[in-house]
Amino acid sequence: MSSGGTRARSGYPVLPWGPGSLRLIERHGRVYRHVWLVFISGVAEPLFYLLSVGVGIGGLIGTVAGPGGQPVPYREFVAPGLLAVSALNGAMYDSTFNIYARMKFAKLYDAVLATPIGPGEVALGEVGWAVLRGALYAIAFMLVMLALGLLHTPWAVLAIPGAVLISFTVASVGVACTTYMKSWQDFDYVLLVSVPLFLFSGTFYPLSVYPPVVADIVQWTPLYQGVVLLRDLVLGVPSPQLLWRAGYLAVLGAAGLTVAGRRFAKLLLV
Repeated sequence: MSSGGTRARSGYPVLPWGPGSLRLIERHGRVYRHVWLVFISGVAEPLFYLLSVGVGIGGLIGTVAGPGGQPVPYREFVAPGLLAVSALNGAMYDSTFNIYARMKFAKLYDAVLATPIGPGEVALGEVGWAVLRGALYAIAFMLVMLALGLLHTPWAVLAIPGAVLISFTVASVGVACTTYMKSWQDFDYVLLVSVPLFLFSGTFYPLSVYPPVVADIVQWTPLYQGVVLLRDLVLGVPSPQLLWRAGYLAVLGAAGLTVAGRRFAKLLLV
């Protein structure tokens, strides 16, 4: 049996302290070696937006107000936001639709729990794999930004850990929410949340364009915090405020992971 953490009645750890999560990540990696082309779709969507909106429409817009009100070319304003979207996409796909399919149809976790791996380790493994996928999407998008000449400062290197943090938050909350899903129709709620986040989290427009009430709501969304975090780093204007933005994402992710571990224990140990 795995050790550590708060234990359920069966003796499995509810919280993910065991090494079994690494075995689950390894399993997913081996499976995805044969379907690696699916990763391209997650990179392609924000890339198309960057080329069409950032570069295309950006040629008509010129400059916009960036961090601190300093004017920046529109494509350099949009690119970090789409980097955050890349991290979100990679984590969201695996932490929602794929988790549900493994749980309800493939019955993967029934087989996993026949090993010494506990439900908390399952939650951590799934979150870890989703974070890894989000990180790969972000790295690929960063390489595109580099090729397009959109990286001008060494601070941009820290955008990769920032993207990983975004993926962790999205993955943890996504896994936790998916454990409450009863049917495929429930995933309409995922789109209901993800599409407004994509459109209104400062990805394409400065927060100042919104009415005050809308701006107050937007600035507390996790994707907006991630967009600001990555934009300030990519544009080379970091500030102490980025620490509390990163803390906000980390705390939200930790809460999601805790809920996910407990929900897996409740659903699988029956």
